[in-house]
Amino acid sequence: MQDTGSVPHGVADLRGRAGGPLVLHYGPRAVVVVGGVPGSGKSTLLRRWDAPATLIDPRTTRLACQARVPAAVPYSLYRPAVRLLHLLRTRAAFRRPGPLLVHDCGSRWWMRRALAHWARRGGRELHVVLLAVRPAEALAGQHARARAAAPRTFRLHVRRTARLLAGLERRGRAAFPGARTVLLADAVSRERLTGVRFGSAGD
Repeated sequence: MQDTGSVPHGVADLRGRAGGPLVLHYGPRAVVVVGGVPGSGKSTLLRRWDAPATLIDPRTTRLACQARVPAAVPYSLYRPAVRLLHLLRTRAAFRRPGPLLVHDCGSRWWMRRALAHWARRGGRELHVVLLAVRPAEALAGQHARARAAAPRTFRLHVRRTARLLAGLERRGRAAFPGARTVLLADAVSRERLTGVRFGSAGD
């Protein structure tokens, strides 16, 4: 497995760059946000990493709530409560020791600001891995996992992610407030990201 060392500061763009496997290195208390539209491969990437870090995934919160609510109650009725609980769990995770992986679309400006705020208050470094795949590839990913986002929701994510990518191209990592690094990967370079390690230099 090829070792990359620490991720460079600023924005590193791997889109369209084939090559050997890469292992990402971050500090011992880093927060790494893995973002991208639904179906871009966030969950698959996080499973592949299998890193010794706390994982915050909104689906975990949703499934836990669904298990406690009668099946006859439609999810739309308690979706706001699930989202609030997920936010509270995410904020609480920033206060715990050790590295943190956050599964998030990354396209909502208010959530980017919240993540930056929690990282700053917790004395943590914030890093981003953004899976910038094409919409058609993301839709194929949704079909492969047999779990599709609503068309309107998906289009909204695509538009917001496009704005984020444009902002990163214009303003660098300032487009994602508080991020020390932003790594962009597409469907090809995503497969190169074979692992992640947390620790001090030389660990």
